[in-house]
Amino acid sequence: MSKLIATVLGIGYVSLAPGTLASLATLPLAILVYAVGGFVGYALLTAAVLVAGFASVAEASRSAGVADPAEIVIDEVAGQLISLFPLPLGLWLHGSNVLILPWPGVLAAFVLFRAFDILKPWPISHVDGLQSPAAIMLDDIAAGILAALLVAILGAVAHGLTR
Repeated sequence: MSKLIATVLGIGYVSLAPGTLASLATLPLAILVYAVGGFVGYALLTAAVLVAGFASVAEASRSAGVADPAEIVIDEVAGQLISLFPLPLGLWLHGSNVLILPWPGVLAAFVLFRAFDILKPWPISHVDGLQSPAAIMLDDIAAGILAALLVAILGAVAHGLTR
């Protein structure tokens, strides 16, 4: 069961860019959960993925025999959900209809998260260097947080909230 969760139902076994594919697959899931469950549903999904991720990566990496196996992509799902977090939070805080989808924000969150996850600037590189099962999740969480901060800043600028 740990491998199934850690590989996100086998997406991690795709040979070409499994992390990017997992991040991309997260987008429609995030949009659907937000449309159906609003901000609370989105927050619960994010929390559930974080719990499932931390619970599954230790076993999955131990059975793979390497510190951070490429097939483990639940960390990308967690990081991508975190990077998108300002969008449902902002819509919820402003009382917007859950069917509003800020596509520029979704695109920015995807691109920024993938860039931070691949390039691993500091402090992500520091977390990635820890070489522990928890670090598998933590570096993507850090990339998601940095992307979310930039998405929030870009959203504030785009909507004139910085004046």
